[in-house]
Amino acid sequence: MAKRRITQETFDATVRENMEEFDMEPDEALKEAVEQFESQGVDLSYIVKAAPAAPSNEEQEEQMHEILQVLDTLRNRNESADVMDLMEDIKSFTEHCSVGFAHRYLAAQKDAYPVILSCCKKSFDRQEAVLTATLALAALTDGQPDLLDAEGQRFLLDILIKYREDSEVTRAAIKTVHHCCLKHEQNRQDLVKGGVLALLTSSITQHSDCAELVKEASVALRVMTFDDDVRVTFGHAHDHAKIIVLEHNGLKVLIDAAKGHLEDTSVLSELCATLSRLAVRNEFCQDICDLGGLKLIITLLADSYESAELVRQILSAIRAVAGNDDVKDAVVNAGGVPLIVIAMNRHTTSSLVCEQGCACLSVLALRKPDNCSVIMENGGAFAAIQSMKTHADAVNVQKQACMLLRNLVSRMPNYIQPILEMGAEALIAEAVKTHQDCGDVGKAALRDLGCKVELRELWTGKHGSLTN
Repeated sequence: MAKRRITQETFDATVRENMEEFDMEPDEALKEAVEQFESQGVDLSYIVKAAPAAPSNEEQEEQMHEILQVLDTLRNRNESADVMDLMEDIKSFTEHCSVGFAHRYLAAQKDAYPVILSCCKKSFDRQEAVLTATLALAALTDGQPDLLDAEGQRFLLDILIKYREDSEVTRAAIKTVHHCCLKHEQNRQDLVKGGVLALLTSSITQHSDCAELVKEASVALRVMTFDDDVRVTFGHAHDHAKIIVLEHNGLKVLIDAAKGHLEDTSVLSELCATLSRLAVRNEFCQDICDLGGLKLIITLLADSYESAELVRQILSAIRAVAGNDDVKDAVVNAGGVPLIVIAMNRHTTSSLVCEQGCACLSVLALRKPDNCSVIMENGGAFAAIQSMKTHADAVNVQKQACMLLRNLVSRMPNYIQPILEMGAEALIAEAVKTHQDCGDVGKAALRDLGCKVELRELWTGKHGSLTN
């Protein structure tokens, strides 16, 4: 059931009422208003939970939140003032937007977007000004991709072209692209048609030494392969991934970038995450291997045990490229299995690492009896069992572990008894009982392990008339 929503004006009026009629201090009045609305089931995530500031000048008739005061100043001065004279106000606006989503939402409700876009266009030919204005646009659109219109799309593409030599401006524009394409399929399609993929990949190559830009561009590329807009039945995620790889040499660009930042775990995490999103075809998986990407990923796994986030992304990349049967063998031959098991054992408390580790081993075991032997010999089944015990409430860990155990015995029945002796039956049965999403995979695992399992007959297929 959806929560109720109120306007910022309603909330502010309640705070003022508490102060004026009940003689409360601002903090007390604010706390009382929050508790009152939350008790009524109101969603306050869109509300700035602060007492409005006093009027900043005589022209203002009532109190306003600080972000609206700054916006009001920008709106009034934008037409007449030189853009350089607006810099402090634009920076102040950006800072207020960065406080939280509620502040950005309130500003957007008061038509901040056309004001900020106007500042961006006005500053187009002045590097310092356009950087400041674009950062404000990036801050405002964070979580609000619907704000971007055709005029804003054109501005971003023009900025990426004009300032391609400038890493700071380029990064600010890419950050805005990222924000405006997350959960917004139409913006993705429009910007791709406008040539944004070429600009993103070339920015990584051109500014390969700038870690923050490489990260931001990698994230933006990855967002282009998402299918996360619930308003759209079918997106172009797969097509965008193919364009990045086939038309813009995306795999080589990302792998080369990773080689240039081997000491920066945050950059490597983003690059591995994006590589995994591009491994959408059998030949792409092989290309990653041929370009040295698999060797690089395995080396990173061996050298980067301390960072759980990087380990998770590396495992995700291995899982993706191992969709190719030849790459499966390459992972195993490169010593990937013991490294995956060690990573799972090192980060037993991380459900995300355990989930990806089980998923990796499951993919490697699929249709590969020889790989199953390597996994068993290196303790892969035991690591999966331990993951199920440690993360009983994590449905994805339970699902991936069930799939791994099933794949290990489906063509190697001699492993059934050793796995049962580890306690697999009780753990799988509990997962089926606790998590509805584990029903099918769990029961399939129990069946292949030779355990008793109740299979519910959904339809008997009896012949009969549709009418009485």
